[in-house]
Amino acid sequence: MARHMFFHREIDKIKRMILELGIMAEERLRRACMIINQDDTDAEAQEIMASDWQVDDMEVRIEEECLKLMALHQPVARDLRLLVVIVKINSELERIADIAVNIAKRVVTINKKKNEHYTHIVDYGPMAAKALDMLKSSLNALVTEDAELARQIFFMDEEVNALRDKAYQSVVEELRIQPDNAASLINLYLISRHLERVGDRAKNIAEEVIYLVDGEIIRNLDDADI
Repeated sequence: MARHMFFHREIDKIKRMILELGIMAEERLRRACMIINQDDTDAEAQEIMASDWQVDDMEVRIEEECLKLMALHQPVARDLRLLVVIVKINSELERIADIAVNIAKRVVTINKKKNEHYTHIVDYGPMAAKALDMLKSSLNALVTEDAELARQIFFMDEEVNALRDKAYQSVVEELRIQPDNAASLINLYLISRHLERVGDRAKNIAEEVIYLVDGEIIRNLDDADI
């Protein structure tokens, strides 16, 4: 009985850790999105980049705790599934925080390379809001173990992809008008690719939630089958 209680206390601790990591990743992504279309953002961008080690450290700690628990207790059935899911989601959240760092780097490059004729031709507000909503929803689905909420994230991803395509067309057209700002404009477009990847990572988290709740692996299914 004591061994069983210890195991579930450790499980609860790992759950708290993964939620803390989710909050950290979401906070960094939100900060990165806020500076996309702003000037004089180098200080904020540098802070985002400098804090990345905290996410990396937490990711390593969570993985170590999960592996230790699996080795010591050899869990089966749903307990094993939960630990496997946490290990995978742990990696996805660390990568989302990396994407926030990449967005910050793009903003720094844009501001460094642009000339006086450069204008912010892409409003990333809607796309950033949608990507953040996907991340938040995926974490809520994990907390509540809501497979139906997780499935809704797949449809949200289509909107993010459409906004990426719109950003691409805008940048291509502007490159003809401002060829001297090509470096800044290309980096501007690459921000849309980063936000798209956030959506993809949120989808991956949703897949793991569905696996946790339903025991169903859906990675190779089309959205129409989910």
